Amino acid sequence: MGKVIASITTSVDGFVTGPDDGPAYGLGKGGERLHYWVMGGPWTYDGGHDFAMHGPDKEFFDDLTAGFGAGICGRGMYDAAGAWGGTNPFPGPLVVLTHRTGDQPAPEAGFTFVSGLDAALAQATEKAGGKDVGIGGGADVIRQALAAGRVDELVLSTAPVILGAGKRLFDGFDHDIDLEVVKVVSSPYATHVRYAVTK
Repeated sequence: MGKVIASITTSVDGFVTGPDDGPAYGLGKGGERLHYWVMGGPWTYDGGHDFAMHGPDKEFFDDLTAGFGAGICGRGMYDAAGAWGGTNPFPGPLVVLTHRTGDQPAPEAGFTFVSGLDAALAQATEKAGGKDVGIGGGADVIRQALAAGRVDELVLSTAPVILGAGKRLFDGFDHDIDLEVVKVVSSPYATHVRYAVTK
């Protein structure tokens, strides 16, 4: 059976989005700087963008996702991303954790709406077929999974920016968890750290 790996990008001050995240600004205003590493450099919401990941960032990403068989994200992330244009862009099927399952997308879109963390993990694990399950956010889903003791590895990509506002990864989180550094990869756009969850 594969591992459950939660991964997300944060600012130095712990924000995973800037303010006013939503379909127009998926990562919030100013939050696009969090994903310079994903896009291969500076980009804007208005100017269009391509996925041009390269160098250490691409090596890190390819290594991380090579074992993924399925993923989980929250409805907030799904909606803020505009449902990625209606088609799952990630490797393997994507389970969307939501209380609103009535508007289930067509199966060919690659998304499955599920209510409850345990049900989402069960479905993703089944769909992964023995491979890893990636939890990609948002912050609330990662907090829930960590609090439930269901995460084997936490991966934080820290962008060299201080946002000052937005959504914080560990806002309200009060659990005591030990982590062990497994791997560190750095580029001009992010420092990626893979942590094993040991407690």
